[in-house]
Amino acid sequence: MRKALFLLFQLVFVLSLNAQDNIRYTTCNLNMRSQANTASEVILVIPQGTSVTIDEDCDCKWIPVTYNGQIGYVSTKYLSKEKTSIKVPYSSPIKYYTNSSGEKVQSPTHYNSLPAGATALCRDGTYSFSRSRRGTCSHHGGVSRWL
Repeated sequence: MRKALFLLFQLVFVLSLNAQDNIRYTTCNLNMRSQANTASEVILVIPQGTSVTIDEDCDCKWIPVTYNGQIGYVSTKYLSKEKTSIKVPYSSPIKYYTNSSGEKVQSPTHYNSLPAGATALCRDGTYSFSRSRRGTCSHHGGVSRWL
């Protein structure tokens, strides 16, 4: 009985080590794409420091990952075996303003990649969450690109 429990413990330990080999952490807010290239559709953005599951380790530029039930491709240069600390670009909290329709809207903010809900990229590198085109990025050098 004792030997059987020991063997079971060894098996569980080995399986947990193998499972650890399939975990990677994002080093920045990372685009998960539909195909293994930068021209393909962004499915979602995986937040910095998040763990993702890979099928197997490889020495390749793109790798399929699983995150939140979605499967897509990410660039391996933004994955790490070690969990990294999250670097906040600015120490100030995210700010909001009330637009002309009375809605609370996030002020333009710097991000490492396209954040959810952004509507434009301003010329100063901030992402705007404006709900109308009028005045968008007006204090940030104007609109560089509509999203």
